[in-house]
Amino acid sequence: MSQRINVAKQVPEVYRHLFSVEKLLHDSGVPAATLELVKLRASQINGCAYCVDMHSRDMKKAGESDERLWMVAAWREATVFTPEERAALALTEEATRLADREAVPDAVWQQAAEHYSEEQLAVLVVAIAMINTWNRINVTTRVSPGV
Repeated sequence: MSQRINVAKQVPEVYRHLFSVEKLLHDSGVPAATLELVKLRASQINGCAYCVDMHSRDMKKAGESDERLWMVAAWREATVFTPEERAALALTEEATRLADREAVPDAVWQQAAEHYSEEQLAVLVVAIAMINTWNRINVTTRVSPGV
């Protein structure tokens, strides 16, 4: 499949602002590994090959183990994630699959709130929204991984 349109080329200001938000998220104090897990899991759910490829590679370069990369798709059954990471992954799934069931149940929110401050929760919510934005842009326009 060929790319339908290059959104970055057509509206570069939008991309500049999106990247500014990404920088703020990474400077927020939420562990970079957690943010990358969130991005990878949402991208898997959304079927965004470009983002799955990019975030897997970024995580690997940052020293993430193969085992943890392989287990993201099955994180509920895996034993390689911390309670904090599991809470972030649960929140990611619920916030990404809004139409599939009750949107972000209180129990999932409470679990995340036990591990993250209100500011960190806000960062996670924005990070989840951002990766869903990137996924939707890339899937809609058929951006392929640059393997």
